[in-house]
Amino acid sequence: MTAIYLSGPMTGIPEFNFPAFTAACEALRAAGHEVVSPHELESSTGHPWDYYLRHDLIAMLTHCNSIALLPGWYDSKGAKLEFHVALTLGFTVYDVVDNQLVKQ
Repeated sequence: MTAIYLSGPMTGIPEFNFPAFTAACEALRAAGHEVVSPHELESSTGHPWDYYLRHDLIAMLTHCNSIALLPGWYDSKGAKLEFHVALTLGFTVYDVVDNQLVKQ
């Protein structure tokens, strides 16, 4: 099974977009995928932005070989960086559409 890193916008979105991350995780896992999601990596929200990005990139680099991008990812500085790293490393890239994977 391929581990998929879930990426998307968080900063400036109500509840850090956790409801969208949760819904996508549940649907992708129900479809049999192993999912690593930043919203599950850290329970505290009081750290600076770069703290979370470091944790997210470490999780992505060490556990995944695919990335799934939530709607609005292209407006997120962190998600764009995660996408760039994933692309550079040869990850399979998906968009999440209606909580399903669509290969780019």
